Amino acid sequence: MQEQLKEWKGCKLAKNANPVLGEGNPEAEIIFIGEAPGAKEDELGRPFVGTAGKFLDELLTSIDLKRSDVYISNVVKYRPPDNRDPTDEEKAQCMPWLMMEIALIKPKVIVPLGRHALGHFFPKMSISDAHGNAQKLTDEITILPIYHPAAALHNGGLRQSLYDDFSALKKHLKERSAQPVTSNQ
Repeated sequence: MQEQLKEWKGCKLAKNANPVLGEGNPEAEIIFIGEAPGAKEDELGRPFVGTAGKFLDELLTSIDLKRSDVYISNVVKYRPPDNRDPTDEEKAQCMPWLMMEIALIKPKVIVPLGRHALGHFFPKMSISDAHGNAQKLTDEITILPIYHPAAALHNGGLRQSLYDDFSALKKHLKERSAQPVTSNQ
C-alpha cells in the first residue's frame, strides 16, 4: 500500500508533500486516526512523530499501551500547506486509503482524534460533545472519539480531558475483553 500511495496522484496535496500512510500493529484491535500529517510527519513519512505524537505516546503509556500495540493513521495522507485544516475535498480524496487501512486491520475500536476524523464517522457530532463517549458503529466496531493531542498543546486546559478520555478508553477495552464470546449456533 505504501508503494501504491507514493505513485497515487488522486489528491492535489500530493504535488507538494510526501505520502504518510498509517503504521503499527497489523493485528491491532485499536486504530487511532488523526486529521493530517504535520511538518515532522511529512519529513519522516510516518504518522504522529512530532510534538503531538510524543504526547500521544505519553497518553498511550498512561493506559499501559505502546505504539506496537495499536495502529495509527490520518484521514488525509499528505500535509496541507502551513498545517491548515484539510478541506472536505482533500478528506474525500484520501478516504479510500483510510478505509483500506481499516478493512485490512479490522479493528474492534476506532479512536478518531479530533473533529476531522470524527466527522467521517459521525458528521453531525461535535468533538466537544462526543469525546470520551463510546459509540457503536457496527456490532463489531466501537468509535471512541478523543480530542486530538495537538489541541491540548494549544489549549492546556484540554490536557486533563485527554487523560480522562484515555482512561475511558482503557475502561472500555477492559469491559470489552471481559464480555463472553457468543456464537451464532
